[in-house]
Amino acid sequence: MRIGPYTLAPAVVLAPMAGVTDKPFRLLCKRMGAGLAVSEMTTADPRLWHTRKSLRRMDHHGEPEPVSVQIAGYDPGMLADAARYNADNGAQIVDINMGCPAKKVCNVWSGSALLQDEPLVGRILHAVVKAVDVPVTLKIRTGWDREHRNALTIARIAEDAGIAALAVHGRTRADKYEGEAEYETIAAVKASVAIPVLANGDITTPDRAREVLALTGADAVMVGRGAQGRPWIFREIAHHLATGGYLPEPTPADVGTILLDHLDQLYAFYGEEMGVRIARKHLGWYAKDRPKNAAFRDVVNRAEDAATQRRLTRDYFDALAAGTSLAA
Repeated sequence: MRIGPYTLAPAVVLAPMAGVTDKPFRLLCKRMGAGLAVSEMTTADPRLWHTRKSLRRMDHHGEPEPVSVQIAGYDPGMLADAARYNADNGAQIVDINMGCPAKKVCNVWSGSALLQDEPLVGRILHAVVKAVDVPVTLKIRTGWDREHRNALTIARIAEDAGIAALAVHGRTRADKYEGEAEYETIAAVKASVAIPVLANGDITTPDRAREVLALTGADAVMVGRGAQGRPWIFREIAHHLATGGYLPEPTPADVGTILLDHLDQLYAFYGEEMGVRIARKHLGWYAKDRPKNAAFRDVVNRAEDAATQRRLTRDYFDALAAGTSLAA
């Protein structure tokens, strides 16, 4: 599929996730086969653009093209300014967040809260598209709640505004991440607009990716939580969609190598102290469902320095690779 002048190959995309899709994770997922990796959301409030957190989120040096940056806010003028600022600082695609269900985001009338005000959605989209020369994309949910599913209306507003592609998570805001994603609404959206549509929600295996594409007719799949601790899911899905076959599951030794490199990138990007803290959630995801994972997490989460965290991680995955018993 194409977004403006950019061809996404494969059409398997890393979803923007606050606190997860930082630069080290985006680079890793692109190396693992993602055709596009969208940044975690950046604020539209100019007062916060120069904080340490925002500057890190806006660091795209060395990222493979295309660079997609998500912006979040509620004011059309402010979002237009944020789009210009990010485009001037390396964004080749600007994505607007109307999908985040987090209370702290919705309480300031951003994220999926905007779906309740369709005229405001239109003003925002027109303002942002007009503000920049790069493609603008939009991420939404199927509606605010199950009684107010308005994704079709939002999709038509988006198309009329010149949005280049639309990602739809198959849940309402009220659903948060509970239950199973429903794809009927995504299929209806795809049938109602001519712009590319990305299907998002519960895509955790190559088989599910194929099923979702068949059910929805979407142009691409977008993977979020399914990539946490499994960044190789992108090459697995791409291989399956291209050939119908399956790649072998990475061995514990393979996973250990991938994870240790990920840790090194986190330490380099954030500095040792913050990198060690941020790594803990990733370590939990990589170890999930593996033998003695609770004991490993208990020990590794107490590590205060990079060398100790890295050594404990290496020892754990070396033991898994060797098939030796792990201490409880």
